[in-house]
Parts: sequence; structure tokens; C-alpha cells
Amino acid sequence: MHLWVLVGLTCVALIAAALTFPTVSVFADALLSKPTADTPAATSPTPAMEGAGEAKKQDLLHGVASWYGPRFNGRKTASGERFNMYAMTACHPTLPFGTIVRVVDLENHRSVEVRITDRGALKPGRIIDLSYEAAKKLHMAHDGLAEVDLQVLSPRTPTQPN
Repeated sequence: MHLWVLVGLTCVALIAAALTFPTVSVFADALLSKPTADTPAATSPTPAMEGAGEAKKQDLLHGVASWYGPRFNGRKTASGERFNMYAMTACHPTLPFGTIVRVVDLENHRSVEVRITDRGALKPGRIIDLSYEAAKKLHMAHDGLAEVDLQVLSPRTPTQPN
């Protein structure tokens, strides 16, 4: 009997301890290793992308998105802009600065549009590093990673930084 009381009290103590731990935000490193060729391009748009016009096959990408935020907030990006973790921006290894990209979370079908402002080599399988705000709007900030489709909506315009 005493053993079961001890087990019950231990469970209650562990649950109470887990509930009092502070929430930890997970975010990706900005300088990660290069993507590999095994990041396949999507062959069809997701339901959230339909109606956005006919996209070329090469304008659709599929992979994992990560995010970056507080550690880089206020630092200069590769485009020369200051990184604002609350702006709708992203880091991509090859897309031109200023390119607008729609990012669709394949689990919850939420989508955001971000502007490419930073450069970086990403871990294999990852195709984009989103600002904290973009990750929050996709509801992926807590998990840190999400499987996504990317659609290039518009190339850089002359008024955007290069």
C-alpha cells in the first residue's frame, strides 16, 4: 500500500514540476549546412495554393521550414537590411533578395507570404528559414520546424533592395 502512495505522490510531483517549467521557444540556426539534391520539387499545388494562378513546376518547392528570431534580431542581413523578427521575411540560399514567396504549412494548410531578405546555407531537407512572425502565423513557432510547400509569387521589384 505504501508503495502505491509513493508512486502516486511521485506522479503528482512530476506533473506539477512539468507544468511550472518555463516555455522554451525553438528556433533554427541561421548558418546551417547546404541543402541536398534530395529536396524534391512539388508536382502539384496544395489546396491553399489553388486559385493563385498557374504556377510553373520549377516555382514550387517542397521541404522543411525552420525559423530564426531573437538571437539575430537587429543584425544586418545579407541584403543589407536589419533583421526584424516581427517582419514577414525569410532567409533562402538562392532566391534573389526581394522575391515574394508563399509558404504553405502542409499539416495545417495555413499560408503566409514572405520577402527574401537574407542568405544562408540550410540543413539538408530545409528549404527556408522564416522570421519569427511568419513562423508564428503558420503556427509552427513552438515546434520549430514544419513541412511546407513554397511558391515563388514574384521576383524582386526595382524598388526592393537587391
